[in-house]
Amino acid sequence: MFGNWMKTSILMAAIVALFGVVGAALGGAGGMLLALCIAAAMNVYAYWFSDTMVLRMYNAQEMNEHSAPMFYRMIRELAGNAGLPMPKVYIIDEAQPNAFATGRDPQHAAVAATTGIINILSERELRGVMAHELAHVRHRDTLISTISATIAGAISSIAQFGMLFAGNRDGERGVHPAVALLIMILAPIAAMLIQMAISRSREFEADRGGAEISGDPKALAAALEKIHNYARNIPLEAAEQHPETAQMMIINPLSGDGIKGLFSTHPQVEERIARLMEMA
Repeated sequence: MFGNWMKTSILMAAIVALFGVVGAALGGAGGMLLALCIAAAMNVYAYWFSDTMVLRMYNAQEMNEHSAPMFYRMIRELAGNAGLPMPKVYIIDEAQPNAFATGRDPQHAAVAATTGIINILSERELRGVMAHELAHVRHRDTLISTISATIAGAISSIAQFGMLFAGNRDGERGVHPAVALLIMILAPIAAMLIQMAISRSREFEADRGGAEISGDPKALAAALEKIHNYARNIPLEAAEQHPETAQMMIINPLSGDGIKGLFSTHPQVEERIARLMEMA
């Protein structure tokens, strides 16, 4: 646990440091402040309303004890195990097996699962998955994601407006145009890589926390293997249309392989399973 939190802290410090370096190189004090204000305003809005936005994107339907009795009671029991208030419960009518948690804090949390994941997993495996999502709630991973997104957004903003500020740094001589162009290209990529590394670190921690909440690491390991095998063959249209939401899912919902290692928001499933089996 300490190792994952330390890794997250180092990565957060790295993205803050990158922000400072890019701001100083391109924007000076004025440009850096402007970009940060724009990115912060966008992400404050996203922080307060991200849960409703994401649930609407996926056409999630809220459930209760009458409409989904088994699933609802399972979440209530797991939330009690985790020492959390009862979150809102949603089901998404999609064949791809996946699940996510959202909400700015444990008092305003929601968990959602697709019909696909409910259909293919055993009750024991589904408990492991939803315990993982409640671990995200308990760890306040939404807050961590929002902070990293704010700074990554500010870096991208500075890079986009870099040429406007590069030649005029509060009356000082600006950086060479070639250097400015290089920073504009590489800085957002670096910020994205750090942000994705933070996401991967938090997934490992949620696996550990979920195994503790459910008391069954093997169930979560079995669920991850089964979800991975199914999900890569079944598209999730909402995720393809809104790839920024991919980091929220228990398994990467996107169909494109691309440069999988560096640009993945999730750790390798094999490594996640191995860590869970070590816990067992």
